[in-house]
Amino acid sequence: MVDIKRLFDVPYFQLKEYPQENMFVTKEHNSWNGICTQKFIEIVNLASRGLVSKGIKPNDKVAIASSNRFEWNIMDIAIQQTGAIVVPIYPNISVEDYAYIFNDAGIKLCIVDSLELFNKIDSIKNRLPELTHLYTFDKTTAPNWSEITDSANETDIEVIEKIKATIKNEDLATIIYTSGTTGNPKGVMLSHNNLLSNVEGCYPRLPISSGSKVLTFLPACHVYERMLHYIYMKSGSSIHFAESLETIGENIKEVHPEMFTAVPRLIEKVFEKIMAKGEELKGIKRSLFFWAINLAEEFEVSGKSSWYHFKLKIARKLIFTKWQEALGGEVKAIVSGSAALQPRLARMFLAADIPILEGYGLTETSPVVSVNCLKNGIKIGTVGTLLDNVKVKFADDGEILVQGPNVMMGYYKLPEKTKEEIDEDNWFHTGDIGEMVDGKFLKITDRKKEIFKTSGGKYVVPQAMENKFKESRFIEQIMVMGENQKFPSALIIPNFNYANEWLKAKGIITANLSNKELINKKELKDKIQSEVDSFNKEYGNWEKIKKFTLLDHELSIEGGELTPTLKLKRKKILEIYKVECDEIYDC
Repeated sequence: MVDIKRLFDVPYFQLKEYPQENMFVTKEHNSWNGICTQKFIEIVNLASRGLVSKGIKPNDKVAIASSNRFEWNIMDIAIQQTGAIVVPIYPNISVEDYAYIFNDAGIKLCIVDSLELFNKIDSIKNRLPELTHLYTFDKTTAPNWSEITDSANETDIEVIEKIKATIKNEDLATIIYTSGTTGNPKGVMLSHNNLLSNVEGCYPRLPISSGSKVLTFLPACHVYERMLHYIYMKSGSSIHFAESLETIGENIKEVHPEMFTAVPRLIEKVFEKIMAKGEELKGIKRSLFFWAINLAEEFEVSGKSSWYHFKLKIARKLIFTKWQEALGGEVKAIVSGSAALQPRLARMFLAADIPILEGYGLTETSPVVSVNCLKNGIKIGTVGTLLDNVKVKFADDGEILVQGPNVMMGYYKLPEKTKEEIDEDNWFHTGDIGEMVDGKFLKITDRKKEIFKTSGGKYVVPQAMENKFKESRFIEQIMVMGENQKFPSALIIPNFNYANEWLKAKGIITANLSNKELINKKELKDKIQSEVDSFNKEYGNWEKIKKFTLLDHELSIEGGELTPTLKLKRKKILEIYKVECDEIYDC
């Protein structure tokens, strides 16, 4: 058996224990085509030899800025084998962020996916003095990554083997720059041991084994998906790449995955489509659909009566099997992370016999701290039980502190910042507030830095409120604000498709309105006000949303309002919508 001590040992473990005909599978020209484990490793070794031929030495920084593709994984392993440090970068960040990361890390070589991204980085090459090589994965007019593998003959494989023999489990493997909701991104240094300890901790909790099909579409440059790729490789699962966010539904039906990962925003979108189809039903079918929905809203993991489970069995047979079919019919679990999942959605999908396993972690913890799982139990509204090799305790203010082999080495070139976040006893301060439920399930109540205080001195927890308000069919996105103000308020983005259908059903309009026309429609404003009023009943007077403004477009990564993992950039949003925010409080 291959001993897994470094991340690049993982594919060799697969070759020895679970060799796959389809290790990675990509859809090209309407056909799913795979690469076997043996071929993958052959190309990895060519790329490692080529990188050395191009002048890459141990501890050099090599960047990959690309959407998901098997070439990403090839370069990830190939770079590690040279002793160089992998710096994965989101392909959709700003030019200024690229300039900052490249110069902070000292990137020597970079591979991007497309000509567009090549030109974006090439346009600032005069600001990147250490960058010597830039390639594309796509075949374009730009230098292609095949130039790396083509130069393999200039370096013997023995050179690579000698370098690999010097690389230790505790050595730095990668620097991952956080998405930066405030300020410049920070480079999180993770060792082979950091990530492998998380692989070991999470592996037993996932319902996959050799030959399992998994679908991947979250960016591999994010530590969450990347760590899972190592688990998939270790387990001998067959990794299928979704074509795009737009084609996920179609790809799921084609692949029939047993597992895939998602962020809550995507699960919300899936549920919206399910509800939209339900709204289109007529007669008895419509009645049955909403009967099943109402039943699902009452779901609990345990404690329900036998009568409830009898009704749920009927609902699963008549209604929820169609949900399962829409997800390929083989899904054993969806793993959710990166942001808080609405408990209502967890309840709905569990009732439909499609377990959503919500977990928690940060880039700095490699990333998983805890996760709900079929083996250790699921508790709706929590992020599950701690991994066996991770410890948690709470500061006096409720902040979650984490200790374990998964805690980062530190922030790159920021020793003082590292000392702020990791105390003398090696407890990492997460910045998240939480508590234990039933003595074993971790529950996140909010981001410490996102909690704000009104001018009356009362604290407001925005993230929990936002998740609650998004249960409304009329509210697509929402940001609660009000720091140092008299009262909380919100920026709300309506569900434009649903709003149009609702207005037409009411006979108020006969054809779809534009987003700008919709947010000025009195009937819609009044309806959203009634939704806000309804949710406000659950909160104290100091927490209630007193005013809101409707925006005519979704918050997005491209607009600078969301991080690449779809978290709200609160500070940036307040800057972008300063006029709208000022109008709310101009009273």
